[in-house]
Amino acid sequence: MIKALSRKIFRTNHLQIGEGNISGYIACFLAILSCLGVLAFHFPEYLTTPELRKSYSVDFLRQLMFAALLVSGSLGLLNFVRNTNKRLGATAWFFILLAIMFGGPNVEVNEFASDTPYIGLDWFILDLLGSTLIFIVIEKLLPHRKDQKILRSEWRGDLNHFFVNHLIIGFVLLVTNHFVHYGFGWAVSSTVQGYIEQTPFIVQLFLIILVADLMQYWVHRAYHEVPLLWRFHGVHHSAKEMDWLAGSRQHILEILVTRSLVLTPIFVLGFSQQIISLYVIIVGLQAVFNHANVRVKFGWLKYFMVTPQFHHWHHASDKAAIDRNYAAHFSFLDYVFGTAVKGQKEWPEAYGVVGDYMPVGMLKQQIYPFKPASTNSLN
Repeated sequence: MIKALSRKIFRTNHLQIGEGNISGYIACFLAILSCLGVLAFHFPEYLTTPELRKSYSVDFLRQLMFAALLVSGSLGLLNFVRNTNKRLGATAWFFILLAIMFGGPNVEVNEFASDTPYIGLDWFILDLLGSTLIFIVIEKLLPHRKDQKILRSEWRGDLNHFFVNHLIIGFVLLVTNHFVHYGFGWAVSSTVQGYIEQTPFIVQLFLIILVADLMQYWVHRAYHEVPLLWRFHGVHHSAKEMDWLAGSRQHILEILVTRSLVLTPIFVLGFSQQIISLYVIIVGLQAVFNHANVRVKFGWLKYFMVTPQFHHWHHASDKAAIDRNYAAHFSFLDYVFGTAVKGQKEWPEAYGVVGDYMPVGMLKQQIYPFKPASTNSLN
């Protein structure tokens, strides 16, 4: 869906201030998200995430949608008037009228069942909106590669990954919860959980990130060092340009396995829901930031925490980067376990898998691990 739509609307990667394309892209982006938001208002029991329903205000979302439609309409009109190519403005107004036709921000949300199967359309909308507003700005203000385009090559495939990964959040949570609770419920100790509960908040936050990162480190390392697992993880490494969207390129089975294993020690140790919620926010922000096309100096902190520079080396196809820099949060883990990139220049030359053998496109990349094994290099 996203792929077909984007091909029709976004036929060029050229974005130049003053030509009207930027305003047109923004107008289409906000109009399409608003249209999806109207769908979520109509079918909240099937298109919204139960965990998110408890934390956001419907009135605020109505105001946000109204503002998005207003900005989209204004920019779409500007694009239609000033640009010789009317496609972007016309497309934006098509989705604006469609959203208004089906109720816009005024759709009534009545009582509904909370135990129905669902897909995370609301999570997709809010995360995509927040990520683009924050990280595209950061990438333009503090770019690592200044000549890299916002709509760089293969962005459509990564947007499809982003879309699918968010929509299946309900399925991922269901599988993860069953794996953790039924597989490791026997390991829960009320004594240990009592100690964790009495620990100061800041110490708990440090512990949950450390415990999760230790598990993630060894799972991540296994993905690189076990050929069968690499076939799945190689999908994530196949991006040849790094930006905030590149981190979304993941195989669905890898997401299920990694999240289940990382959440296991968190569940067994009994961290509070407040701590877990804060950890999830930190994970999301750091994961996107570390893949982003940004150049930020962290000084000595780069030996303690994972930074974009540290993680970009993990994605590099340079010889020195192969099977290095596994940590997601604390870079000192790689120094302790002897897997940190050392003695190299500041940034790598190139990204992607060695041999560039991964097919292009989300669907082909999801199918790739199940094809007959080849002799492609590990990365």
